[in-house]
Amino acid sequence: MTGSHTPQNGPLGRRGLLVGTAATALTLSTVSFANAAPGKNDGKGGGTDQDDVTKTVRGTLPTGSPDFVYLPVEVPRGVREIAVSYTYEKTPVPAGTQGNALDIGIFDERGTGLGGRGFRGWSGGARGDFFIRADEATPGYVAGPVRAGTWNIALGPYTVAPEGLPYEVTITLRFGEPGTTPTPVYPPERAKGRGRAWYRGDCHLHSVHSDGKRTPAEIATAARAAGLDFINSSEHNTHAAHSAWQGLWGDDLLILTGEEITTRNGHVIALATDPGTFVDWRYRARDNRFGHYAKAVRRAGGLVVPAHPHATCIGCHWKFGFGEADAVEVWNGPYTPEDEIALAEWDNSLVAAVRASKPWVPAMGNSDAHREPDKVGLPQTVVLAEELSRDAIVAGIRSGHSYIAESSAVSLSFGASGGRGGHAGIGERLRADADSPVTVRLEVTGAPGCTAHFVTDQGTLFTTALPESGAGTVEWRTTPAYAAYVRAEVRHPSTVPGLPGALAALTNPVFLEGQSFVRP
Repeated sequence: MTGSHTPQNGPLGRRGLLVGTAATALTLSTVSFANAAPGKNDGKGGGTDQDDVTKTVRGTLPTGSPDFVYLPVEVPRGVREIAVSYTYEKTPVPAGTQGNALDIGIFDERGTGLGGRGFRGWSGGARGDFFIRADEATPGYVAGPVRAGTWNIALGPYTVAPEGLPYEVTITLRFGEPGTTPTPVYPPERAKGRGRAWYRGDCHLHSVHSDGKRTPAEIATAARAAGLDFINSSEHNTHAAHSAWQGLWGDDLLILTGEEITTRNGHVIALATDPGTFVDWRYRARDNRFGHYAKAVRRAGGLVVPAHPHATCIGCHWKFGFGEADAVEVWNGPYTPEDEIALAEWDNSLVAAVRASKPWVPAMGNSDAHREPDKVGLPQTVVLAEELSRDAIVAGIRSGHSYIAESSAVSLSFGASGGRGGHAGIGERLRADADSPVTVRLEVTGAPGCTAHFVTDQGTLFTTALPESGAGTVEWRTTPAYAAYVRAEVRHPSTVPGLPGALAALTNPVFLEGQSFVRP
């Protein structure tokens, strides 16, 4: 049975405007299937005469629409599957004007309240249809029973053209036995590893469970080919991929679970959260809710990592500040001017931390790979960890015992020694008198044609070319009075006059604490 349902009361078919939640939301008129029921046996052994029912909703969202528009759907008993498809008009617009883009997801009968108790999936603008039933769901959506009650299709008008955003949503309910929901199988929290060692990882990756094109199996294969020891599942606004890695982990590959929390004011990686953890994204900086969800990430054992903070895509630029960050992604995919800005901002934060004697935020890099030809592991974060386990990797990233490399071909060691035989490595502190000589040492392999740079709170104070082989050792002498910290950059030759070359590697800092001027 099919039917058509057109919203009343104007182009939005508005039932009410919900204000006071973290982000304003509009609720459309309810789509009712109250009279729908599975058909009766036709008496001739032919089964039922009604296996599904379909209704279509049409409307237009105006410019200035709320971030989220909910379409309530009354689901009766006996439904084994709910299927949704949608389309919208991509109206031509003049250059410089935003056209239409409409995201979609769904919440079940438990409601749309912040925190995601009723969350059942989100695909953004990556696909035009999805289904949910007990035993299976479209990638990005959570399998489970289709219980009776009011479900809500969540529409996200990402951008709206001046003429408005005409849309059409089709809902199909299929009746029958509900089936059984399989118990999710999550990746183990520990792999064999090499004991205390430097482990390479890529913590920002997308599969078919959000807007990526690779399957989890293809990502695992690419990760191994890139020489990675660990990866982090980070789909946009869904945790549905957490159970999609069965058979893909091994002694050589640790798979962590997380999410890319994709708000309208920036994206943030929830890194290595407990499997099955969903973190809500429906708020802006002005709603003062980010701190609450940052704490939720940490309660789930994860790290809060703002992603590509200076990306220019709409909604990508980070506007929540870095007070809740455990690390920050300063290098995202192939090195670009956006990364150079993020790197400079991060370096400024190091200066501020030194000045105020406050904790500092480590840097990391990830590929954000979605599809070919995006390279998994370009770049990768190399972490000093006690073992190849979730807890050890999280501890290494949080403490800044890490560096970023463009590939597994690039390796380095970096540290400072001085004072009374003291030594400090990446992310550590060397205590020495303010005027005590300190030797900074960098060893590099795999960086042919590159130059080494030592950067301090005064800026870049030392630069030298590496041997043609790309392997070499560089030393520089300073004092804590002259340099509060030192970090290393390895850069390719510049291709644009006046601009620095792209990074091949970047370390977190070694802090030099002069005892005569450092606060106790």
